[in-house]
Amino acid sequence: MENEKGAKKEYLEEFGITSREVQAVMGKVKVRDVDYADLYFEHTVAESVSMEESLVKRASKSISQGVGVRATAGEKTGYAYSDEISVRQLEQAADTARYIARSPAGEGQVPAISVGRPSRDLYPVGQPATEVATKEKVSLLQKIDALARAYDPRIKNVMASFSTEYKMVMVANSQGELVGDLQPLSRLQITCIAEEKGQRQVGSYGGGGRAEFGFFFEEGRWEHYTQEAARQAILNLSAGDAPAGPMTVVLGAGWPGILLHEAIGHGLEADFNRKKTSAFSDRVGQRVASELCTIVDDGTLPFRRGSLNVDDEGTPTSRTVLIEGGILRGYITDKLNARLMGIPLTGNGRRESFQCIPMPRMTNTFMLPGQSDPHDIIRSVKHGLYAVSFGGGQVDITNGKFVFSTSEAYLIEDGKVTRPVKGATLIGSGPEILKKVSLVGNDMRLDEGIGTCGKDGQSVPVGVGLPTIKVDEITVGGTEVG
Repeated sequence: MENEKGAKKEYLEEFGITSREVQAVMGKVKVRDVDYADLYFEHTVAESVSMEESLVKRASKSISQGVGVRATAGEKTGYAYSDEISVRQLEQAADTARYIARSPAGEGQVPAISVGRPSRDLYPVGQPATEVATKEKVSLLQKIDALARAYDPRIKNVMASFSTEYKMVMVANSQGELVGDLQPLSRLQITCIAEEKGQRQVGSYGGGGRAEFGFFFEEGRWEHYTQEAARQAILNLSAGDAPAGPMTVVLGAGWPGILLHEAIGHGLEADFNRKKTSAFSDRVGQRVASELCTIVDDGTLPFRRGSLNVDDEGTPTSRTVLIEGGILRGYITDKLNARLMGIPLTGNGRRESFQCIPMPRMTNTFMLPGQSDPHDIIRSVKHGLYAVSFGGGQVDITNGKFVFSTSEAYLIEDGKVTRPVKGATLIGSGPEILKKVSLVGNDMRLDEGIGTCGKDGQSVPVGVGLPTIKVDEITVGGTEVG
């Protein structure tokens, strides 16, 4: 009972509303033909400080608050939101959402609201980074600037930014459930520009997660981020042109998992599969990848950028096996698509803010490690490309075709990593690439915590991961003139 009262005080009172008022509003939206309805309350404090050319160029702080009201009837969704949280505004939003869902008005039957907390705490934070003084953040950026410039005199400019977010959310639904969560998020991003003989190259690195400010000082993290950004910029000054054509490609551990996220992960989101627009539609139980590939989406990893105690529909996140030994086992779901497809709810309903409708989205998506030594994987390649880090890319969900640019890559010649190359792009199809994975390393690593995923105009934080893997053939677009 004490926990329930604590939750009421922490969430309901924070948003200035009572459980009785929540139930009354829910009764206006959950009527007759409405299958499901929910209210999503959100209060967010966001701060950002950035430095360029050794000067603080921007510092900002924003506070936003609002509520979104959703009604679903069959495949139809009605959604309305307000940045004013009051019973009057909630009732108007409820009427609008119900109208959009085209459900007639009527007497709402909603169970008494039961208030609770998440059953776990994946990111207990003593001091949110939003409570740290701006001067301390500026001091960190100044240290980063000095360390990067000291790395090599060819580093001519350093851009660094530190952004934080502290979000309180509360979700009430027509099943009588109400749950709240406090969600911290921090990210440090560093970009270095190196110049030599008229040539300019860029290196970027960073990290973060659902952690407090002190996280970046532990285990030399900020120093590591800085040196990696500077190293990459200097390395690219000596990089040659990348070859072109079909070749064996070895993907490095960690951040290269972004290719997995984009080229395969999106195709495993339930909405695309319900609408039959994914390359993986109607293929559960079928082989879609090499038997060496097991891919999971896991929102339960402590402190990770993509993790959540509960998703944005109030469902506890989970560890979902998507592909097991090359066999497609299932999709990631939100409540609407799980209900319409008759498949398990995985806790992947996510939204950018209270202004947005939730949809199935990834959390932390990665391939499990295999048995091969990474060095043996390299030694097995006669001629190929070793892709260590990626920049931007594009993917077509309907067929899984992608184009990704590398930001750090090397040639592999006679089983050895040799010279760095620039301008390499990987071109292929996610489903086809999975079938060509012939070796999987024992070194699975998650990224440092910088990922942001876009879908239908909404952005959410995510994590990716990958062991070193060998793909027997990918088309490489290069800049080398033959």
